[in-house]
Amino acid sequence: MNASAGLVSDAKIKTAILGYGRSGSTLHADPLEGLPDQFAVTAICDIDPQAQAKARARFPCPVYSDYHEMLAAQDLDLVVIVTRSDQHCAMTCDCLRGGAHVLVTKPWAVAAGEAERMIATAAATGRQLLPWLPARWGCDLIRLKELVASGIIGEIFMVRRREFNFGLRSDWQTRKQFGGGYLLNWGPHIVDQAMQLVGGRVISAYGQLRQIINPGDVEDVFHAVLITQTGVILSCEYAIAVNKLPNWVIQGNRGTIFVKETAIEIHRTDLPETIDPQDYRTKVQITESREELTGGHRITMDNRYGDPFVVYPAIAQALRGAAPYPVTTDSALALSRVLDAIRLSNATNQVVPLS
Repeated sequence: MNASAGLVSDAKIKTAILGYGRSGSTLHADPLEGLPDQFAVTAICDIDPQAQAKARARFPCPVYSDYHEMLAAQDLDLVVIVTRSDQHCAMTCDCLRGGAHVLVTKPWAVAAGEAERMIATAAATGRQLLPWLPARWGCDLIRLKELVASGIIGEIFMVRRREFNFGLRSDWQTRKQFGGGYLLNWGPHIVDQAMQLVGGRVISAYGQLRQIINPGDVEDVFHAVLITQTGVILSCEYAIAVNKLPNWVIQGNRGTIFVKETAIEIHRTDLPETIDPQDYRTKVQITESREELTGGHRITMDNRYGDPFVVYPAIAQALRGAAPYPVTTDSALALSRVLDAIRLSNATNQVVPLS
């Protein structure tokens, strides 16, 4: 592999999938297989014999049970790490030191300290470290950014981002020792999306975590209230509930936007220039419009959490040095610090400032 941080050749990017479970075999294997002009899967590693058998049946490449053996045997351009959260930091650093660029699934680190070690290792090795935050490509977030930038509902002062489900889990995501819990599982989706919509640094966090219906020893519910440096309030929640409430509520001083899955409602008003002191409250006229994200000509994807077939070409461009990867390590580290602050706030029942 070329010693520079970017691949100078247009040759296919030699890629290994480390972790061939549910996400590795779908969200990552599908675009890698479906973009054969850009990527070539040359190795797969998983400790599960059943996953190994599935990988062998699908890809004509070596399949390993030990990623150290894979790194020693293969000249890899990219390793895609899709393993348990508690394994990400060590595996990422090993792969970077082994000479490969690394794409690491969410959450890229269990805590900010791990993220900092990964960033330092990438800098020391001259390899690229690519955090997987596909919800930044979500069709709802893309459209909401356009609407907010247009000023259609005025100045934003509050964003509510929520997801709801009654689904039970009993896998490693329910265990603290493996980096489980819904804050790390869903925070990189809904907390990050709210932060990306308004921009600016988060200066304080208050959070509550609860274990409601899942087994194990970690939360399956969280609610966080964040304040940005510009004073915008972000309310982010994953809840055990029927999925009836809006997934987004964007509040501005000239209107409100509601998003329920891919349906958007825009409610807008123009406030009067003068106020009659005899009126208890001024009368305002609300105009409403509706649109659907799926199938729209403006939106090239219909996935609320990003389309991997859109994200992976951006990865290829970054590795070839053609364009920066849209998810910077600094922004991913900022998210990790916010998630840390939410967890600390829950433990102390206090608002946690972020420097």
